This record gives sequence, C-alpha cells and structure tokens, in this order.
Amino acid sequence: MNAVEIEEAISALAEQPFDAAEFPFAFLEAFGNKATTIKRLRTGASNKSDLGGVLQTNNIHIATADAASVTEKLAALRTSPATARAKAKFILATDGVTLEAEDLESGETVACAYADFPNHFGFFLPLAGITTVKQLRDSSFDIRATSRLNKLYVELLKENPDWGTVDRRPDMNHFMARLIFCFFAEDTDIFNGTGLFTATIDQMSARDSSNTHEVVGEIFRAMNTPIKDRASAALPRWADIFPYVNGGLFSGSLDVPRFSRIARTYLLHIGGLDWQQINPDIFGSMIQAVADDDERGALGMHYTSVPNILKVLNPLFLDDLREKLGEAGGNARKLLNLRNRMARIRVFDPACGSGNFLVIAYKEMRAIEAIINERRGEDGRKSDIPLTNFRGIELRDFPAEIARLALIIAEYQCDVLYRGQKDALQDFLPLDAQNWITCGNALRLDWLSVCPPTGTGVKLVGDDLFRTPLKQAQIDFENEGGETYICGNPPYLGSTWQNDEQKADLQAIFAHRTKSWKSLDYVAGWFMKAADYGAYTPTVSAFVSTNSICQGRQVPTLWPLIFGSGNEIAFAHTNFKWNNLASHNAGVTVVIVGISNHARATRWLYMIGDDGKTNVKKTTNINAYLVPAADVIVKALAKPVDGRPEFISGNVADDDGQLIVNSIDEFGEIRDDVRHLVRPFAGSFELINGRQRYCLWVEDSDLELAKSQEAFAERFEAVRKKRSSPAAGPRARDAVDVPHKFAFRSNRDEVALVIPRVSSENRPFLPVGLVDRHIILGDRNFALYDAPLWNMALIASRLHWVWIGTVCVRMRTDFSYSNTLGWNTFPVPPLTDKNKADLTRCAEEILLAREAHFPATIADLYDPEKMPADLRETHERNDEVLERIYIGRRFRNDTERLEKLFDLYTKMTASAGPAKKRKAGATA
Repeated sequence: MNAVEIEEAISALAEQPFDAAEFPFAFLEAFGNKATTIKRLRTGASNKSDLGGVLQTNNIHIATADAASVTEKLAALRTSPATARAKAKFILATDGVTLEAEDLESGETVACAYADFPNHFGFFLPLAGITTVKQLRDSSFDIRATSRLNKLYVELLKENPDWGTVDRRPDMNHFMARLIFCFFAEDTDIFNGTGLFTATIDQMSARDSSNTHEVVGEIFRAMNTPIKDRASAALPRWADIFPYVNGGLFSGSLDVPRFSRIARTYLLHIGGLDWQQINPDIFGSMIQAVADDDERGALGMHYTSVPNILKVLNPLFLDDLREKLGEAGGNARKLLNLRNRMARIRVFDPACGSGNFLVIAYKEMRAIEAIINERRGEDGRKSDIPLTNFRGIELRDFPAEIARLALIIAEYQCDVLYRGQKDALQDFLPLDAQNWITCGNALRLDWLSVCPPTGTGVKLVGDDLFRTPLKQAQIDFENEGGETYICGNPPYLGSTWQNDEQKADLQAIFAHRTKSWKSLDYVAGWFMKAADYGAYTPTVSAFVSTNSICQGRQVPTLWPLIFGSGNEIAFAHTNFKWNNLASHNAGVTVVIVGISNHARATRWLYMIGDDGKTNVKKTTNINAYLVPAADVIVKALAKPVDGRPEFISGNVADDDGQLIVNSIDEFGEIRDDVRHLVRPFAGSFELINGRQRYCLWVEDSDLELAKSQEAFAERFEAVRKKRSSPAAGPRARDAVDVPHKFAFRSNRDEVALVIPRVSSENRPFLPVGLVDRHIILGDRNFALYDAPLWNMALIASRLHWVWIGTVCVRMRTDFSYSNTLGWNTFPVPPLTDKNKADLTRCAEEILLAREAHFPATIADLYDPEKMPADLRETHERNDEVLERIYIGRRFRNDTERLEKLFDLYTKMTASAGPAKKRKAGATA
C-alpha cells in the first residue's frame, strides 16, 4: 500500500463506530497487513501481548483501555516485558474517545481525540515500511487532501465520461486547479470569510446535486469578472462576494462538470480540511498523479523529498548565498548588494513537473532575504525576488498548471510569514496574468527563449495561460543581468525503454555530434541542452540522474561533448538512493552532477559514508566517473597490459534447446560407453545459485559414437534444422555442418576462475568462483583458465568491485562485467613473489571459508544480510593485504580507492602507449 491508500483506510476506520475488540486488527489491516497475518494474530499464534492487546513482533503493541485511562494503559504498554521482547517500535492505547501513541525509538508521541487520529497517520507510516521521508510523515494534510481530490476526480469522470477524453481532459485538469486554489483561498482569508467557497456550495446547491455545477460555475464567473464590470455581469448576490482573481486561472471556458450526490459530498469533505496546512513543495508532486491515468495507481509515491532537492540546490547556489550572508554580517551595504544580487537570480527547471525544485528554491531565497531585511532593520519589507524569475518547462499540461499554482501559494505563504497577513492579502489579488511555466517538450524547445539570459523572453503564451501556454507574448525579467541556475530531476529512461518520440528527441540533439548517441539515457539530453545554453551566458546547471551516465560506455559518448562545450563538473553527489513513498521500496540509485562554464578552482564531491552521513571532499577536479581525479576516459583494451591472464567468454550453444538440458534424464537411458559425452554445464545462474545442468559435448572423433545413441542423433538433426533455417544468425549458419558442437567453443579442459557477466550490486563482493576442468561454461560467464590463484584475490576485492561498478556498463542497477573494459583495464601495481604468495593464501582462505558452509551457494553466502562472519573476515583480510600493496594501508572509502585506481590507470595507459606492448608474464 502507498501513503494515500493507507490514509483512506485509516480515515474510514475513524468514521466507524468504535469497537474495542476489533480496533487493533482493523488498525493493522489499514496499514497493509495481509489477512493471513491478521488471522494469526486473532488466534494468538503470533500475538504475544501480556496486556490483553495485540502485539505484532518488530512492529507495534496495541491495547484498548477503559474510559479515561488511556494514559495509564500507554504507560503499561511502555513497561511491558512483552513489548521489549518483541522489539516493538510503537505502542498505542485508545478508549474510543482519546488516542495516545509513542514511537519507542525516537520518543515522539501523539495524543489526540480518537476521531482526529487520521490527522496523525503519517506518524505511523513506518508500520507500512515507509520510513524514508520524515517531512512527509510530518505532513499528513497533503496526503489527506490528495486522497480526497483523487476520489472527487474519479467520481467526476464517472459522471462526465466525455471530460476524460483527450480533447476535454485539459478542461478537467484546469477545473481541478481552480478548485485547489479556492480551497486554499477560503482558509487563508484570501476570500472574505473562512470557508466561504465550501459554505456557498453547501447552501446554494441542491442536496441532490442537480445544480451544483451551476453554482460552482457562477462562483468561477465572479472570480473572472473585474469589480468594475460586476454591475453589468448580472452575478447572483451570493457569487458577487467572491473577489476578482483571474490571472489566467479563471479565464477561458468556465464550464463545470456535472456532480453526482457522491461527488458533491466529496467536494464538501475536501473543503472541510484545513487548507492553511498545505505544503506546496509536497502537495504539487502528489496531486499531479491525480490527473494521470498511468500514475494514479501509484498515487502518493511520486514525492521528492526536500532534503533530496536541497542536495541539488545547496551546492548549485544556495550555499554560496548563505556564505555571502555570513560574510556580510551586519554590514548594511554588503547586505543590500546581496539582496540586489538575489533579485536578479533566475532559477530554471526544464523538467519542472509540479514545480518542487522551483518552490523550494523560492522559499529558501525568501528565507535568506528575510534575514537580510531583519539585519537592515527593514522587517516586513516587500520582497524584491520576482516569482517570474523561477521558470520551468513541463511536458504535461496539468503538472505545469500545478507548478504555477504551487509557486503562487508559496509566494503568499512567504508573504504571510515575513510581512504579515494584512500586507500579504493586499498584494495577492488579482493574480498576475503572466505565465512563466511553459508546457512543451524541453528537448525540442529553445531554452534561451524560455529563460533568456538577458531580460526579455520571446516565449509563446496566450491570454489563457493555463490553457495555451505556448502562445504567449513577451515576458520581461523584472531585473536585468542576473545569474542563471538550471536544475531539476529529468526523466532518466535508458535506451531500451525510450519510445520512438524520445529517441527522436535525442537524435535531434546528438546525431550531428556523435554516432554513438543511441546508447545514451534520455536524461543526457538535458545535460547537453544545459551545456549549449551555457555557451550564451555564464551558467551553472545541476540535474539528478541515474548513475549510468557516469559509468561504462556512456561516459566516452556523452562527457567529451560536455567538456568540449567549455563546461566542467563543478560539484557532484555520488551514488545514493532516490526513494519514493511505496512501502518497502528500494529506490533508484542516482547521482547529482553540476556542470559549469565558469567553475571555481575548488570542486565539491559529496558522498554517503558508511555511517549514512554525507561527507564532502574538496578537490581541484572531478572527472566524468565522479572521481576526484584527472579527466580520463577508460577505453576497452584487447588484453591486459601487464601480462595477466585474459578472461575468455563462455561457450554458446545456438542449439534450439537441444544440446543443453536441465536434467540428465531428459536424454533418456544413456549407455555407459557414451556417458562421458554428457558434461556438467554452468551459466551464470547455475554458478551463483549452485544449480546443475548438463550438455552434450562431442568432439569430431567421438561423433560416430555419439550418433549411435539414438536420442543424441535426433538432437543433432534438430540442431542442424535450426541452424539452417532462414531465421538463423550468422554464427549459427557457420556451424550448420557441425550440429553436434556448440556454435561457439572456447572451452579448455582446465580449472577455471569464473565471473558471471551480470550480478547484483547488492552483494558486497563480486561472485567469482573456481570450477573444475569437467564443467562447460556458458556465455553468461567469463573464465580465466589455468590462472594463478592470486588472480581470484584481485577479482574478489573491494577495489575490483568499485572499479567494475564505475567503468563497466550497468544492467539496470546490476553490475555487467566486461573483460575488455573491466578486467583488462584494472590497474594493478607490480607484484612481487611475496605479494602473489600472500594473495594466493587470501584466495585459499576465501575458498575454505565457503567450503565450511557447504552446501550454501554463492547467492546464500553473499547475501549482504546473511553473509557468514568468518567469510566476511577472510574478505576483509584479502582487502587488507591487497590495499597495503597499493598504498601501504587500508583505503578510507570507495572514493579514495577510485582516486588511486584512476591515478594508476593514467600512468598505466601512458606508459603502455598505443603501440607499446609489455612482455607477457611481466607480472604473472
């Protein structure tokens, strides 16, 4: 369940008559517990409460109390031995009148009327596995509002199916934007009287909803009519009391969909919420899912946390503003200069969605400005920061509307906070008719026209800014000559998941620059457009991206183009999880990269340490792999330059399933004289999971013997037919005359070190294995045949793990091992005989530790949560020995490891040269 679904279930529970016996089970069910779990708790099979309540291990201890004794019951839960034994994270007590709860880990508490506990449901979200976004847990209102708006939206479309068509969906989305504004306005004194909008609909529309649409339509018409025109507009008296708002929000068609009784009820319930609590930086990203059929199933999961947004905005420009604020102290002149500078700053998000980045940037700048005004003795001064300096592009019309609305709400809230309610209201209405959020394809639009570097925008927008935002006249920046900062979280989309239109977008940007553009992630288009924008004005740009653009084969395609445009990496944040609000979600691994054509001499590299805290490293350069090292592109090598053994790709059957079987029984009864032709077979899955498959491995000298086994002969004939079919590829056709053989054979009857091509990044070490000479390896593996065992110590090291994770291509978030790009390029210092002996002993210890846990598989042994302590210790010793060879001590972190590896790689490739070849065996 996601956060919105949980809120709906909790609200429904609070509305039902209180049942002391049923409440604990209904509460747990609302947080996504399955029927089987509830059944076990009911029967007592898993309920270990010692207070007659319900105790769920590692979760919560709930008990109902006698009237007026809730506090005492909560105290009993707190001191209960069963609570401690079960490691409960929460305790909760209620008598159906009041409710009290406590988070036993943080000490936070909730105490409220029973009917109001849904207002605090965010406190309990960890019960559903949603623990990553504290700000959202603390802002239950935004989820409740989204939940109710979603119900209204769905009900209105049910009653007005034509409003769900492509032609009318913009009308529906625009209608929802108008409603959101009205709900906010009636609770913040923008309208004359609290609850005016909801109360008017309640009083003036029929309970059977027959005229609800007419009442709403008249209210909207009033807000579209200037005061001077009211007399001739013939507005009903009850509508005439609404202020003139417009600003494009109420222009254009004022059609309103028809309401059912249920829809009218939903509307009134939404109006009953306290919209003063709206948080535009949360609400916008949630509400946009309401209007998107594809996203509604994931409603509430598309929240971008403020701390994550600040990972972009702080190093982009906010930290610099705060630094200058600190330097200014109480100096009135310096403070004035800083305020004037801020008034000219443009923040531009060319993938703005519902405006999260722009809203946060605006609110943070207003906070700094408020401090300046306070220090200058100018409290309550009108802001010099124009809202139109916060510009965006969004592909879909509804999020674009919500982005503008979120900024309008943020401006009003900041005015109330820093200037007071009276001054805020005085300047709020009517809304400005200018639109500064463009609806369109950011990779096709001219960014210079949307956010011009000097003053005037040649951007197209029309009279109705919400409806036709690509037909607008010029919009001037209020203050000329400012700085421009580009930011955002564009869509990532690897090449496999791009549709034809998206591929065409990238083609338009990259085709004239590089032949390799088809392998790029979609987000690369934003980086290139930002770099191009910087050719016309000093700019700093920073985007959230999947880490794949800084790994593998995308690096030599994208980053030489970025660097060639005069941009450098000014700051970056290495891998971290960008979580959403789905229960138990793992999140996508992302990076943040800031590029600039006027970067400072000192660059900032942010990284998450082992303790979960963010560390900052100052450096003179950050390369395309986000390593504090020289700008170097790792290129595939045909063989290792130091004479190490070469990894060889495994064998390819190309057999239509004839030469490889899951069970030896599939061959039928095999004669003893041909049994040696059946060999064990291992692909990557078999190697990692300890499974056994079998294959026919027949040399030419054994062909007649093999064909004498009828089952074998039939399989050979099936292979021949498959390889001779029109659909067969070149490799299969070349092997049509040898249907008894694999189409590609690389096997050597020797012991081999084996590494799967693809393996999970969650394992702390790469899953290298040692197999005997009888096993035939599939092409999902690479093999080092008859290699010295110290090579295993290299492959199994943390050093090699970080190198492969950085320079090789990724398959989603999994490692994709490459012999030419990963192994052949891996920098290893010259090894003495003692070094090799020490590393050989380390490899032997790893193998012996694995053997001690037989029949556990690699998948079992290297599960990060279950890795045996003795095996982990052997790997730690291996890393200790190897890293002392590199620098005489253990590396502090992966960034330091990569820094050294890139330094060695630069020296290695420089000394080898394009034509140089070291003698084989130089360090073997």
